[in-house]
Amino acid sequence: MAFMHVVSKGVRDHASFRRFADKPRGCQNTFREFKKMIRLDDIRIFVHTADYGSFSEAARQLNIAPAHASASVQRLEKALDTRLFTRSTRSMQLSEAGERYLPHARAMMGALAQGEQALANGRGALSGPLRLSAPSDFGRNLLLPWLDEFQHRHPGLSLHVKMSDRPADLVRQPLDAVVRYGALPDSSLLAMKLADNNRRALCAAPSYLERHGAPSKLEDLRRHNCLRYVWSEQVHERWRFTPPGGERVVAVTGNRISDDADAVRRWAIAGEGLVYKSRLDLIDDLKAGRLVELFPAAYCEPAPLHLICAHRAQLTPTINELLVFLRERCAALLASHPLGDARSA
Repeated sequence: MAFMHVVSKGVRDHASFRRFADKPRGCQNTFREFKKMIRLDDIRIFVHTADYGSFSEAARQLNIAPAHASASVQRLEKALDTRLFTRSTRSMQLSEAGERYLPHARAMMGALAQGEQALANGRGALSGPLRLSAPSDFGRNLLLPWLDEFQHRHPGLSLHVKMSDRPADLVRQPLDAVVRYGALPDSSLLAMKLADNNRRALCAAPSYLERHGAPSKLEDLRRHNCLRYVWSEQVHERWRFTPPGGERVVAVTGNRISDDADAVRRWAIAGEGLVYKSRLDLIDDLKAGRLVELFPAAYCEPAPLHLICAHRAQLTPTINELLVFLRERCAALLASHPLGDARSA
């Protein structure tokens, strides 16, 4: 009898499931949606895996087992009914669907961080990670000490800073914002000005000028050793100027090139040639007499400085506070060294 009771119970359970399956379409949709429920942890692990290129490295960053990371991404793929990665025995990379989904996954993680930040603000403190990218020279010599002060004001923040003269990818890389000079090639990004009145400055060390003299006009640059750097895979060797007669471009040459603009500035200080880069980066050297400004500021190419986010969802209270803070520091630095006397160019 006991055996028959169990069998009949199983039959009743099966019948119950069939009745559920035969319910109106709305109930069936609810059941399917329940089965496809997406976990935020799975999205977070997917984003880390995309950033670090492997389950093992993503797991190490998150302090979880690699098998956990792999199972999490597989669960997300099942819920989305698509493959997010193409895998082989030696490598893995985002699939076409994964490339499309990644920006939305980042946006979800950003919204979650915003919610956490909003709660923290209610308690009167900024907290959480602040992930930035900045050019090498500005980053090392100006931004780092400024960020020290900013973090001391807000000790709940943790800093993740990348310094490179290669343009950062705000969509693919785990960044909250980037600091960048010049005009933006991508108008879809959200750019907030830090120093609108900044320009490049043409400079040389006193020791170089003693040996080679100073250029008196733009054409003279062709006979000088011009120190160049690489930006966005291209050598910056067509120097733009804005004299009264209109914009001029001078193709320059020299015996040194670096993919690190800080190295180029150091070469100029050592007397190895002329440097043409953001005046913000050079002000401390001009004030100390390590470099001499050769042409009037109005003759040099504008170099506005921006704080850039991928979209407005990244405008967290931390980013807004950082924006105000960096604007103040840039304005104070530019005001600390008045423009020199104009020379003929």
